[in-house]
Amino acid sequence: MIYQVHVIREKISAAQDRQKSDAGLRRSDIEFAVGDKFLLKVSPMRGVMRFEKRRKLNQKFICPYEILHRAGEVAYHLSLSPALDRVHNVFHVSQLRKYITDPYHVIVVEIIQLDDALTDVETPKEILDRKVRKTRHGETVLVKIVWSNHQVE
Repeated sequence: MIYQVHVIREKISAAQDRQKSDAGLRRSDIEFAVGDKFLLKVSPMRGVMRFEKRRKLNQKFICPYEILHRAGEVAYHLSLSPALDRVHNVFHVSQLRKYITDPYHVIVVEIIQLDDALTDVETPKEILDRKVRKTRHGETVLVKIVWSNHQVE
């Protein structure tokens, strides 16, 4: 019994040491310079659409934006594109990733249409496929639709 308590205490102290070392790598300790380019993180929450389309394999960061000035200890003003003029332009350090410039990297900027709630406006364009799935309790109609802001895969 005493041996088990000793083993448990060792494992708890090892876990605490790991957590302390991970805490030393916080993003809030990182500082950026004015004029640097950064990618903006798209909302990671499930079911929330901000800035971009909601897709399973969608990109996690969008367009490189330039830092205008520092707004606080861990916040920065970014120069956003005119399409995102209704979005507040102050972001936390955790929402930014350094963009390393590459002359061969060409970024195609798509115009994003946002409504008043800052969500992506999508309308159906056409129906690609339709099939009926039969189950024990009835039939379910499955329809494959091309949406206005999505491409055919």
